[in-house]
Amino acid sequence: MANAPLAETLPQAGAAGGRKVVNEVSGWLRVLDDGTVDRTWTGPPEALPLMQPVPPYAAPRDGHTLHDLPGEPGFRVYLPEAGGGRLPVIVHLHGGGFCVSHPSWLMYHHFYSRLSCTVPAVVVSVELPLAPEHRLPAHVETGVAALRRLRSIALAENGGALDDPAAKLLREAADVSRVFLIGDSSGANLVHFVAARVSQHGAGTWAPLRVAGGIPIHPGFVRATRSRSELEVRSDSVFFTLDMLDMLDKFNAMALPVGATKEHPFTCPMGPQAPPLESVPLPPMLVAVGENDLVRDRNLEYCDALRAAGMDVEVLLSRGMSHAFYLNKFAVDMDPSTGERTQELIDAITSFVARN
Repeated sequence: MANAPLAETLPQAGAAGGRKVVNEVSGWLRVLDDGTVDRTWTGPPEALPLMQPVPPYAAPRDGHTLHDLPGEPGFRVYLPEAGGGRLPVIVHLHGGGFCVSHPSWLMYHHFYSRLSCTVPAVVVSVELPLAPEHRLPAHVETGVAALRRLRSIALAENGGALDDPAAKLLREAADVSRVFLIGDSSGANLVHFVAARVSQHGAGTWAPLRVAGGIPIHPGFVRATRSRSELEVRSDSVFFTLDMLDMLDKFNAMALPVGATKEHPFTCPMGPQAPPLESVPLPPMLVAVGENDLVRDRNLEYCDALRAAGMDVEVLLSRGMSHAFYLNKFAVDMDPSTGERTQELIDAITSFVARN
């Protein structure tokens, strides 16, 4: 996995070639009339350091090593120094409204390196395609492909699968019979659909790989009508100081299949357009919800729907916290409340993995 630059280098609108902006999500991206996408960050400058790529390192730092494993799809692998046999695997599906973000960014690194060492577990962060160049279900297909690749590495299939030293280290450390899917925001949506796809195939198809649990954190679930939390909650997230509701709507419009509304199953798996949850095979789920998250009410609606369908679901409500609070390294380090809630989240994940 290359350390992706923050954005493509593209001329400004109206510059050489006469390219113009035809669609825009303020702060995050601009779509030009030739189909190219400029993801140069133009939002609050204090958020920019969180988006800087962290290079991999083979020498241990803070109890782990960090490896990039190029391929289809690319992996970023956190390996804790914890000894004593193979470790469970946490497969991370990053957020970003399906349209932006990269696993190498600092905001993911600071949390998932810490999580890897605490559980302890191998963390495999997946490089996902981005909309609008790649609309859903491309992200779901890539999540499933990531599990196929993980299984192939575990079985040392396809001849050259272990040619990369990082692949050998991953194979030696990973217990693929205990795989947990985790995702932030839109990545949490993917946890639901990737877990369901794997379960639909049957255990024999995937053996020895087994998805033992799903951990959607602040999933980006919405409906055509605004929920109470969307209308009343004021977000204090460094990423969403602009109009978050407008941003979510635009990201979804760029990512959902052409012609779909927010009631589409990818953004509303508990809605009337989605298969009945009773028919969806899901592993045990730990759903993390932010009390001050704009999508809090839809997150809780999803949890209630899982319970009503007889699913094994746990809910962690982070009091006083907004969307993806735990990814803001500076708040985690400097604000006691954010630090405490982040530790609670890590403790809940650690307990969930240990019990499943």
